Amino acid sequence: MELAEFNRSTATDAQASIAHCVAIPDWQQALVAARPYADVAALYRAADLLAKHWQGAELAQALSAHPRIGEKAAGAGKEAALSRNEQSAMQQADGALQFAMLAGNQSYEQRFGRVFLIRAKGRSGEEMLAELQRRLNNDEVTEQQEALTQLREITLLRLKESIV
Repeated sequence: MELAEFNRSTATDAQASIAHCVAIPDWQQALVAARPYADVAALYRAADLLAKHWQGAELAQALSAHPRIGEKAAGAGKEAALSRNEQSAMQQADGALQFAMLAGNQSYEQRFGRVFLIRAKGRSGEEMLAELQRRLNNDEVTEQQEALTQLREITLLRLKESIV
């Protein structure tokens, strides 16, 4: 979608056009409410600024829509399609790497009580596994901040792919 169309869409349509970026309706609504944007750079800055206010509650809300790394996202929606595309490196990984990621996901969920989140786009399966293993050594506060950083990166990448 072009920025001009986003700016002049109804609030409902504008929110629907960015809903796949992150499952945080408050962020979507605030971004829509701040229209019109002079240019896409202003939109991206506003999106980033709003995302920097996210904390644990927003992370939990967003994770409800994220599959585990290595698991194929279910559904026919835009968010599921993006997730499958973003995780293509892990989907194409050999069995040993996929098994190691599955075991790592289980360890992470036992330790932190939530799904491991990482910006998969542009990373190999080996890089994602190494990051998971490194982050297992984080304390809860550090890990929450790392997960929020990854969530912001995913969200902004999706926004940049959606509105030009």
